[in-house]
Order: sequence, then structure tokens, then C-alpha cells
Amino acid sequence: MTTLQFKSNIKCAGCISAVQNELNNLAGVKHWEVDTAHPDKILKIESETGDAKAVITALQSVGYQAELLTT
Repeated sequence: MTTLQFKSNIKCAGCISAVQNELNNLAGVKHWEVDTAHPDKILKIESETGDAKAVITALQSVGYQAELLTT
């Protein structure tokens, strides 16, 4: 299992609702959450595949942005 972290523009419950289907349907994603209280709106994803590009593409398809943070 790989944990990916992204800086995002997912900033509220409405935004979370808008990305929910895309993130839930990504192959290998087991759990995800967004820290909307953090200034960088950190999106944390636990994934079997660790495919950061797929996450970024999925979010872009619904109008959101994410930047992979190195850990």
C-alpha cells in the first residue's frame, strides 16, 4: 500500500462531494481524505497502485487541481 499526498484546491464539503465519485472509482484506491483546514488543502490517498498521474487526471476531469507532494 502506498500513501500519496497532494496539495489541492479541494476546499469545502461541496468540493469533496464533487470529487468523490472520481476518487472512489480510481483503480487501487482504498481510502482518501482531504484536510480542508490545512492551508494547502492536503489530499491523502492510500492506494495499491500509487498512480499519482491517475489521481491528478481524475481531479482535472471534474475541474480540480492537485500537485504531488514529495515525502
